[in-house]
Amino acid sequence: MNQTPSGRYTPCPGGYTAFVPNPLPPKIEWSTQLINALSDADRLLGRLAGEGGKLPNPHIFIRPFIMREAVLSSRIEGTQSTLGEMLAKEAGAVVEQNVDDMREVSNYVAALEYGIVRLESLPLSLRLLRELHEKLMEGVRGQHATPGDFRRSQNWIGSAGCTPTTATYVPPPLDHMMSCLDALEHFFHDRTLPPLVQVALVHYQFEAIHPFLDGNGRVGRLLIILFLLERRILPNPFLYLSAFFEATRNDYYSGLLQVSKEGNWNNWLVYFLSGVARQAEDALSRAERINQLLTKWRSNTAGTSLPNQLIEHLAGNPFVTAKKIVETFHVAPATVQRAIDKLVKFGILSLEGDAKRNRVYCAKELLDILEEPANLVVMGKM
Repeated sequence: MNQTPSGRYTPCPGGYTAFVPNPLPPKIEWSTQLINALSDADRLLGRLAGEGGKLPNPHIFIRPFIMREAVLSSRIEGTQSTLGEMLAKEAGAVVEQNVDDMREVSNYVAALEYGIVRLESLPLSLRLLRELHEKLMEGVRGQHATPGDFRRSQNWIGSAGCTPTTATYVPPPLDHMMSCLDALEHFFHDRTLPPLVQVALVHYQFEAIHPFLDGNGRVGRLLIILFLLERRILPNPFLYLSAFFEATRNDYYSGLLQVSKEGNWNNWLVYFLSGVARQAEDALSRAERINQLLTKWRSNTAGTSLPNQLIEHLAGNPFVTAKKIVETFHVAPATVQRAIDKLVKFGILSLEGDAKRNRVYCAKELLDILEEPANLVVMGKM
């Protein structure tokens, strides 16, 4: 067996070797770079938590952020759906997009929302991971990968058409996988490390074990959010790292592989904590600008009940249809249309397309804030 500082490569039938990670935690060298990265991430995450705690209705406000995370997390796996398309579909618009792609994004949203509620009665555990996987894989491509069940055969990571002998990475064989998972579950509840360092270790370990036949990347990213919520590092799910992982994809995969091959925990931890800091900054910027926009719009519609309610509704989705608003607020169609027309007059909403019936309106300024690419600078590289 070929030993590395983070695990060992063990020979398997068929002539390939698989990696078995050591139980967490590893020995961490607290370099100045790592201490500074942790301090920066803690400070910015604290600011984000503070701003999030001030929101009058965070459940509505964070909805488009959850959808954005779902789109970006699914895009890492190859889907093409955009945030605008998903929000328009949720508002009741007819969207011409790959049905499978949209279902995968919708499943990610459903799994995240399910996990948030489930944490109230079930701690982070292998059971919760299986339940999240079942929600993610229900009715989508990869459903053959036994939704909700850990794998019963060997999997591997590499270019299309590769085999275990030519793969970039082969996770633990079945006779080691469950012991690795049991050790990871035990580490979920460890309290000896700073939480942001711990969740970085947890994410690596889960991806190294790769316990499902498909969907491991998405479950691993959900695990980050749920860990931060369970530890009460954030009051609501405002921080998402999928944009960071997507924008720095090569660094992400290289960082994971360097841990397995060389035990390079320092680089991985600095990379991960840099992502936390940059994404916290990004979320703060978007939240502040959206709040400013909503405040300006409220001043334009002061004293008018339904238009004001519509503005609050836009915080959760910048797309509206008269039919959806009628269903949501239980108001007569004519009253709803007058309110929409008023927001169009103020330049808050604009008509999408030229349909005469089932019209779709969009608050473009708000959508632009949500859709703009993240401005990420990573370790001076990007």
